[in-house]
Amino acid sequence: MPDKQLTGLLSRRKGQFFEELLLSANQYYENKGIAVVEKTPEPMRILKPYDQKGRFVACFAKQAQPDFKGVLCDSSMIIFDAKATDKDRIQRSAVTAEQEECFNRYQKMGAHCFLIITLGFDQFYRVPWETFRDMNDKFGHKYMDENDLNGFKIPFTYGKVLYLEGMELKD
Repeated sequence: MPDKQLTGLLSRRKGQFFEELLLSANQYYENKGIAVVEKTPEPMRILKPYDQKGRFVACFAKQAQPDFKGVLCDSSMIIFDAKATDKDRIQRSAVTAEQEECFNRYQKMGAHCFLIITLGFDQFYRVPWETFRDMNDKFGHKYMDENDLNGFKIPFTYGKVLYLEGMELKD
């Protein structure tokens, strides 16, 4: 397998693993009555219909929205995207134009908008959308490294990224 294909495969597997950690946290929060959060389905267009084994060929219909949407027990909405990288920083360009537009629309309506970020699955961070969006103004560069992310750490416990810890609910 060529290096580029292997890198892509490893990247997808890490993304799936990160998503599983967040899905586990979603279930935990729902069981506790704190939040109901669901994965946003990727819009797909079928190119070739089902075969005898139930398979089909499809492509993504448009760029993805943020990964997760839900509601907290105080009736406020949350919307967030998960970003995992093995590098020592997360680039501002990791958020697509479609995701940015979606975050901005939901934030105008009062939703809690944020990114869950991990650098190498070592630490996990909940970064408010406005901080991520305006990182160049706040930090002087178009990326966030561990120093920039330190104030946004969230716990990782028992296979769950506890992304709502420390978040204040409305009265």
